[in-house]
Amino acid sequence: MRKHTVNFLLLALLALLLSASKSKTTIFMIGDSTMANKPYDNEKGWGMVLQGFFTDDIVVDNHAVNGRSSKSFIDEGRWKAVTDLIKPGDYVFIQFGHNDEKPKADRHTDPGSTFDANLERFVRETREHGGIPVLFNAVVRRNFLVQEEKNDDDEQLRNTVYSGKEKKEGDVLVDTHGDYIIAPRNVAAATGTPFVDANRVTHDLEQGLGREASKKLHMWFKPGENPSIPNGREDNTHYSVYGAHVVAGLLVDEIARQVPALKRYVRHYDFIVAADGKGNYMDLNKAVEDAPEGKKTVIRVLNGTWKRPAKVKNKKIKLSVSENAVIIK
Repeated sequence: MRKHTVNFLLLALLALLLSASKSKTTIFMIGDSTMANKPYDNEKGWGMVLQGFFTDDIVVDNHAVNGRSSKSFIDEGRWKAVTDLIKPGDYVFIQFGHNDEKPKADRHTDPGSTFDANLERFVRETREHGGIPVLFNAVVRRNFLVQEEKNDDDEQLRNTVYSGKEKKEGDVLVDTHGDYIIAPRNVAAATGTPFVDANRVTHDLEQGLGREASKKLHMWFKPGENPSIPNGREDNTHYSVYGAHVVAGLLVDEIARQVPALKRYVRHYDFIVAADGKGNYMDLNKAVEDAPEGKKTVIRVLNGTWKRPAKVKNKKIKLSVSENAVIIK
């Protein structure tokens, strides 16, 4: 074998090894609308914006879908699509409950039996594919109502408009999930799976803000407050852009506590710019414009192609540019 052929093979082997060493860890997310990617103006699931809280070493692949329960996610073949992608060392974040508690037969499960069985299946099959499961319980609804409001379908909240009618609310956030927030904890304990108490985290957030300020987390707008929702909306379940980022920021810190291996990849930025809507800005210049004067502002540029913004007097801007973004002069 000629010397140059040997050298070529060695270089090819080295390139292959380097490529393998750069293989990224994927976080697959399965759940409902509170986690899902959204095509709607201003509404986002917390999973949609999670990529902006990790370095480029982590890839967030969000498979959560509006209106799905643990049952319908399996029955529709969505879980099979995820297991086909899992490689050893990947994570699967599992969060259901909002729709499992609904009465419709194609979605309903019972905590302590069918709900637990589905969660156990997600855990077991994730491990069979070499992945690492992480269980979450459901995030809270913003429910300060003194009298519980009947709600058989959270998805219908997008059809609501601001009514102007004051509903009697108290000062204490009232749980709407019952045993559906206990079941994931029980399954996690029984299977030795990391557990993120998303219900506690979001309860403390909303209770701390109180009944008025907590509206900002959700798709709750009076007429004229949001140009894309001219008639307003009253939605205590789904997150606004602001709410999704606040919740994701709190949950990523809890994830780091419960899954220490992910801690070194977690980052917090002042603003996140993404052309595909996965940040809190879709315009780099607007993010720079909104940056405060006299204070260092770190802007994560998650994806897209952008012209480098001009320096602004009295503003200290630092760009953290992902490998998926391009900055041109």
